[in-house]
Amino acid sequence: MLALIAGRGELPLAVANVQSEPPLVCAVHGTTPKGLVVNHEIRLETLGSTLQNLPAMGVTHVCMCGAIDRPSVDPSKLDAATLPLVPRIQKALAQGDDGALRVVISFFEDAGLHVLGVAEAAPSLLAPTGILAGAAPDETIAQLGLNALQDMGTADLGQACLVMDGRVIDQEDDSGTDALIARAPRGAVLVKGPKPDQDRRADLPTVGPNTAQSAARAGLAGVILVAGGVLMLDQAQTIASFKEAGMFLWVR
Repeated sequence: MLALIAGRGELPLAVANVQSEPPLVCAVHGTTPKGLVVNHEIRLETLGSTLQNLPAMGVTHVCMCGAIDRPSVDPSKLDAATLPLVPRIQKALAQGDDGALRVVISFFEDAGLHVLGVAEAAPSLLAPTGILAGAAPDETIAQLGLNALQDMGTADLGQACLVMDGRVIDQEDDSGTDALIARAPRGAVLVKGPKPDQDRRADLPTVGPNTAQSAARAGLAGVILVAGGVLMLDQAQTIASFKEAGMFLWVR
């Protein structure tokens, strides 16, 4: 059985919808996956018990999907099964996003569970490769953005940047891609992709109709995505929105 370790947004529902059998939905405490009935809540303070219970419930595979906030730990709520994990939990919370997710993945693996990335659990959600809307820009623009993503990935920072007038003018920070688009000048190009060395079983960048609408409101010239490394929700509507707004969409 597949268990979804589900955060906020529409991605968990999209993953659930393409499964041949209904997955067990495990929502991270404080998050609500859109459109799904939650079967089990996951809290850091009782993570040890969850790791014991999931195999007992018939779970063999897990897939982490959806946005979550970095949690805090209430020491008074730790259960006996979680106490041995506390040093590793503290280590995870002290690291950047990619480092923290690697630690979380190791918890599930140590419990005998196979961790699937969304690209494995739902490969149809990967953005299709090619020029999907408009005309692709000059290759130089793409290369500038990709070089910036490489540098950002080395520092375990964001997964998107803005390119304009032959230079990178802004980079994603903790406020996310939507905030980056909102502060973009008209005519900028958004370049988005995974960190070069990140574990792609978690935190793959995601775009969808909301991304297209935000980009249109900001007056972006278009968006470049890294092929094989970006998920696209509601692909037909997303592509149609780019075309309607006169923006290009290049999955390179």
